[in-house]
Amino acid sequence: MTDSSNNVPVQPLYPDAGTPVPLPRLYLDAPLPDRGRFGPWIYGNFVATLDGRIALAHPETGRLGVTASIGDARDWRLFQELAARADVLITSGRYLRDLRLGAAQDVLPLSSKPPFVDLAEWRVEHGYPRQPDVAVMSGSLDFQIPEALFRQGRRVTVLTGTAAGDEAVHRHERSGARVMRISAGGAVKGDDVARTLGDMGYRRAYSVTGPYVLHALMQAGALDALFLTQRHRIVGGEDYSTITAGPVLTPPADLQLQWLYLDAATETAPGQQFARFSLEYPPSSAHADP
Repeated sequence: MTDSSNNVPVQPLYPDAGTPVPLPRLYLDAPLPDRGRFGPWIYGNFVATLDGRIALAHPETGRLGVTASIGDARDWRLFQELAARADVLITSGRYLRDLRLGAAQDVLPLSSKPPFVDLAEWRVEHGYPRQPDVAVMSGSLDFQIPEALFRQGRRVTVLTGTAAGDEAVHRHERSGARVMRISAGGAVKGDDVARTLGDMGYRRAYSVTGPYVLHALMQAGALDALFLTQRHRIVGGEDYSTITAGPVLTPPADLQLQWLYLDAATETAPGQQFARFSLEYPPSSAHADP
């Protein structure tokens, strides 16, 4: 998505109200940590409507996806900026299956489209590879890795459980990926993901996939921050996704607001707000190294 309106500024509201600031580089220039509770600083990002929809079912295929009524070009710019700050992107086998079927929002960032060329250049200027590496969480290993990721020079790591079959493991290894069995059984645990990525030398990991991975990370106390674009719109719908899916979190994950920007409504688009939250976990759930 592209939109020439990206030059319209946004209004800071919290922690201090101030003068409007440009949208481009809003997240690119922001100071971000490079150390989280289990190693790398792990952050996620979603765009949601006021009624909590992050994706709606396609009327013909029934597959869930981000629609134009939910996302827009300004949020997409910030999504890409957050990707530019990452050493590694966390995705899932489910996302790669959707990507192959054409149901995912886009290929894994960074986008090579003209509006985002500056982000790859920014990475090179700051000593990063042009594209972040990729870590795929999957218990079943029932997906294919896009060849484009390897052509871009990315290191692709598949993180799975001990129950993963040897044939599937070898198939992904032959494609060029590294496969690591990091969790006991079939499910991949969020804290195992965080520690493994830290052992691999990554400092910032960006979860760019859906609600199940977010749940796994929060359930393990491994998600350090959430960026949330909330669009001032209600879309309804009976088949939809919200930002997390899975069993009830016990205790719930509490979030503390770090910043908030207002993106005012225009004649052609509703308003939205850009928020960053840190995750607050009970002391008893902390397993990070001191």
